Amino acid sequence: MASLVLGIDSSTQSTKALLVDAETGQVLEERRAAHPDGTEVDPRSWLAAVDDAAGPLLERADAVSVGGQQHGMVLLDEAGEVVRPALLWNDTRSAPQAQTLIEEMGGAAASVEEIGSLMVASFTASKLRWVRDEEPENAQRAARVLLPHDYVSLHLAEPGTAPFTDRGDASGTGYYSTREEAWRPDLAEAALGRAVELPRLPSAPQEIMARTAVTSTGRGGAAIAAGTGDNMAAALGLSLGPGDVSVSIGTSGVCAMVSDARPGDASGTVTGFADATGRFLPMTTTINASRILEAGRALLGVDHEEMAQLALASVPGAHGVTLLPYFDGERTPNRPTARATLTGMSTSTTREDVARAYVEGLLCSLADGIAALEERTGTAARRITLIGGGARSRAVQQLAPAIFGREVTIAPDGEYVALGAARQAAWALAGIAEPPAWEISGSQVVDAEPTPEVLGTYRELKERTEGWG
Repeated sequence: MASLVLGIDSSTQSTKALLVDAETGQVLEERRAAHPDGTEVDPRSWLAAVDDAAGPLLERADAVSVGGQQHGMVLLDEAGEVVRPALLWNDTRSAPQAQTLIEEMGGAAASVEEIGSLMVASFTASKLRWVRDEEPENAQRAARVLLPHDYVSLHLAEPGTAPFTDRGDASGTGYYSTREEAWRPDLAEAALGRAVELPRLPSAPQEIMARTAVTSTGRGGAAIAAGTGDNMAAALGLSLGPGDVSVSIGTSGVCAMVSDARPGDASGTVTGFADATGRFLPMTTTINASRILEAGRALLGVDHEEMAQLALASVPGAHGVTLLPYFDGERTPNRPTARATLTGMSTSTTREDVARAYVEGLLCSLADGIAALEERTGTAARRITLIGGGARSRAVQQLAPAIFGREVTIAPDGEYVALGAARQAAWALAGIAEPPAWEISGSQVVDAEPTPEVLGTYRELKERTEGWG
């Protein structure tokens, strides 16, 4: 009888659960449950969601793993009760605290040397400092800090299990050293103003960390893997290897490269995260991604398919029209107060040209993200894979290889975070040296004549507008 594994994605929006054949990677069943909206959420709502989505599948699984949204802060007291609502990755109230922590560490270069990345408001440490500054009573009650995936994993484990995590998700906290491959509890204590207990780390990425509770029917005892952050799980789900880059076009744009080398970028453009396999996962992130397409669609009064048709009816460079798509500010490059710039229009500019400029602007911003990864790691991208809702656009698919200047793989629709968690569970179950090889069927490789002049014009506009915001 084939072994079955359960992969869980506890994201910002929902819990997705996949029951998967451990040998082949075939998805046998899928369930989901919604999460409440907001950047500050009662983490117990995630437990209700995982019970709803994964509960009916759990007793059929031989192993389980959780991939979760990175950076979120879950504070527990001595009794294991929630101290306050979790602050999520997209809660930026702690931006001043992030800057203070950088200064306390000795500056940007020291921050990167200590934790692998430049401290930003997303990181858990900055949220701990915000609690210290703004809610001192809660800071005094806090005895333990967990990440969202740690909290969900602990819920699945038999009673008495000590909390656990993995190096991938830990590397986004601001108190894990990617140089020492260990927690820096002194940094967590400095952030919160008191010592807190941190989750235990595996000795190997495929280690079994716990077992599920045995039910009244006698079922349970499934192996629980360490779990990981959502971006690390997605890399596992896509079977990325060294030099491979995933480009996720969702609400934000995320370019992630698997690397054997520990990256370091004091500018903060590239974050030096660890991955879930023992390697590293340097990333660049843009605030604007699929919302660029949505803004263009709304402006032109068309649906997404019509938007793609219009864009493909124009020419490379959109007859001189260029969009710098910083609608809501930008993180890569770091221009938080910037706004979008549309330039080069004339009386002969058409709707097709405007649509083309929006698609090219999106792809040029992602091309800059890929270029930053290549520059900081010293490694040329071996393979580029597009995922996410924005990757479904025909215009994005056809123009990406032209803007990127190389062929691009379009991954089929799928829940890659949950699939990556399932692959990690299968790895722990098998106890082998490398994750099991799962083939992703339905991928499409596309190529096109490179259009470097489009990217060049975009970069000229970016340089001219530097300092505008």
